[in-house]
Amino acid sequence: MQSDIHLDATADVKTSTGEWHMRVYTDAHHNADHIALIKGTIDSDSAILVRVHSECLTGDVLGSQHCDCGPQKERALAVIADAGSGIFLYMKQEGRGIGLVNKIKAYAIQQEQGLDTYEANKALGLPEDLREYGVAAQILADCGVKKIRLLTNNPDKVAGLRAHGLDIVDQVSVEIAPNGVNDGYLKAKREHGHMLGGL
Repeated sequence: MQSDIHLDATADVKTSTGEWHMRVYTDAHHNADHIALIKGTIDSDSAILVRVHSECLTGDVLGSQHCDCGPQKERALAVIADAGSGIFLYMKQEGRGIGLVNKIKAYAIQQEQGLDTYEANKALGLPEDLREYGVAAQILADCGVKKIRLLTNNPDKVAGLRAHGLDIVDQVSVEIAPNGVNDGYLKAKREHGHMLGGL
């Protein structure tokens, strides 16, 4: 398989969850930069704890209560930090791959018409989910990862990474409790197969 990625920059960064090694990859096919945050030493013979996290400006940066992205990001970073090793991928796939402008348009439709997040995408003539996992698989392979304990509630993410040759030996839940604002969002995700038993 031809690689779509190029490692362009590396540095160590200290965060609230300790020190990480950052690798920034350029994805020429999608004209995007993706980040691999590596905690500790990666043993390619072991199952590595991994989170593949899609960018969410509203949740990750602004603290939006409409989704669970920000709390999932924080939980995953903490779980990997507590384990002492693992990889957190931050993928430029805003709004499940539809981009920020379309995501905000979908927000408006949800508010105006009472649609859920998936219905709003369809109302805009967009797929429910445009993400693909080939680039994430290439980045993980470049980091020496073969076997994964994947931090996700999303079975499509598991299937997507497996389709690109990664051995996912365990799916680790990162379920976040509803906050009163995102209840409908989480119910829609559960209806689309996400492992969300606490609703």
